[in-house]
Amino acid sequence: MKLRNVLLVLLASLTLVACGGVDPNSPLGQRQAIFKQMLKTSEDLGGMMRGRIVFDQQRFIEGAAKLDALSKTPWQHFPQVKEQDATNARDDVWKRQARFKQLADELEANTAALVVATTAKPLKSTDLVAPVQAVEDSCKACHQEFRNH
Repeated sequence: MKLRNVLLVLLASLTLVACGGVDPNSPLGQRQAIFKQMLKTSEDLGGMMRGRIVFDQQRFIEGAAKLDALSKTPWQHFPQVKEQDATNARDDVWKRQARFKQLADELEANTAALVVATTAKPLKSTDLVAPVQAVEDSCKACHQEFRNH
């Protein structure tokens, strides 16, 4: 009976390894986790701007601050040399690092501007449309140049 249980655990472990999961502690795993948080946060902010989600001033302010903090973190998880893991990043990330950094800096500047826009009193959702669009445009520009879709 014990041998059977050990074999089942071993088989389950081998199956998980064969699935090709990403090590969450690897650079790829770290940046994927950050990008997923950024996507969720920006979708919520964009949803408030487009009426898919009810505009909640406090939630928007917190989301903008979170997105700004997150926008500064994924870049450290791009090693100088491309790792062997399967990634959605194009080789250009490593071949054109100056351009990649320029787009990362633009995103950071746009998320910072969004936070500044949330300090206006009274805060009106119509005043936030352009800063949200600038953040979304920054994401799109980087994806178009550096991400395999």
